[in-house]
Amino acid sequence: MRKLFVILLLALAPFGAAAKEYTDVYYDPAESGWGVFLVQSDATMFIAFFIYGADGKPTWYTATLNDDGTGTNTYTGALYATTGSPFSVPWNPAQLTITASGSATFQAVDNYHATLTYVVTGSATVVRSVQRQTLTGYTMDGVFSGSMAGSIADCANPATNDPALRARYVLQVTKTADTAATLVFTFVDVNHAGLVCTVNGPLTHYGRLYQMGGASTIACTGLGTDGNPRTATIDSLHPTGQGIEGKLTANFGGGCTGVLHFAAVFNVND
Repeated sequence: MRKLFVILLLALAPFGAAAKEYTDVYYDPAESGWGVFLVQSDATMFIAFFIYGADGKPTWYTATLNDDGTGTNTYTGALYATTGSPFSVPWNPAQLTITASGSATFQAVDNYHATLTYVVTGSATVVRSVQRQTLTGYTMDGVFSGSMAGSIADCANPATNDPALRARYVLQVTKTADTAATLVFTFVDVNHAGLVCTVNGPLTHYGRLYQMGGASTIACTGLGTDGNPRTATIDSLHPTGQGIEGKLTANFGGGCTGVLHFAAVFNVND
C-alpha cells in the first residue's frame, strides 16, 4: 500500500500548478485589528474585508478578484458593499443589498507578503502592505513517504546537471516548538538509493506556511557527497491533509544549485 501511495504521489503532485496558492488571513502587524480573509480557487480569489468606516464602526466589503494575466501574481476585481438582516433576527432576503463600491487589487510580493490596494467610491485609494496572519503552530513531526521533482543546474561538471530530476524518499521531520526543524530525506529510488540529505534551520511561521531560511543548511552523505553543510532554503513548507510539502532550494557543492519541489504522505501501517 505504501508503494502505491508513493507512485500516485509522484504522478499527481502539483509541481507545475498554474496558479500559486494564497488562501489565508492577511493583516498588517503594525495595525492589528483589521485585515482580510482570502480564499483562492485556481486563478480566482474571494476576499472579505474586516475594516471600519469613517464612523469607526465595522464595515463589510467583499471582492472577487481574477489573475490579470500579466504573470506578476496580481489579482484585480470589483469591490462590493453588502448589508442584510441583523445577526440577532431571522434572515430576511428582502433586506439584502449588494452595491458595487469600487475596486480591489491583491499583488503578491512573495509567498508570504502582499500589497493590497482598494478604492471605495468617493474615498481615496488605500494601499496596505499585508502578510499572512499566524494563528497557531502546526504539528509536522513524523515519518513520510514521498517524491520530489525539479532541477540541478550550474554544476562545475556539466555532466552532473539534471534538468528533470525525479526522486523518491522516506522523510523524517522533527520540529522544535514553532521555531526550528530538521528534515532528513533518505532516498530510496534506483538512481539515488544510499543518498541521505539533512536540512536543519530556523522556522518562520506565516499563517498556513512556514519558511526555513536564514541559517538553514543542508548536508548530504552517500553517492560521493562530502557531508559538508551548505546553504539551503525551504519555502511554502506546510502540512497537508495527507502529509507535508514544500520547495527546497539548496547548494549541493561543486557549483551545483537545486530547486526541488517535494510532497509526501504520512507513513501508516500497510
